[in-house]
Amino acid sequence: MTKVRITQVKSKNGATQRQTANLVSLGIRRLHQSVEIELNPVNKGMLDKVLHLVKVEELN
Repeated sequence: MTKVRITQVKSKNGATQRQTANLVSLGIRRLHQSVEIELNPVNKGMLDKVLHLVKVEELN
């Protein structure tokens, strides 16, 4: 599986409850916080819902 680094770059103010829950499930709690996760189908689905709030970088 591929590892990715996710960084929140936009505020979650105004986001839906589902989008906020997805950020918390991915491990992101604050603006400009980064986490590294394995990109599996479950995480990919959560990431697609909050793609407008985060920046994604693929790691080698």
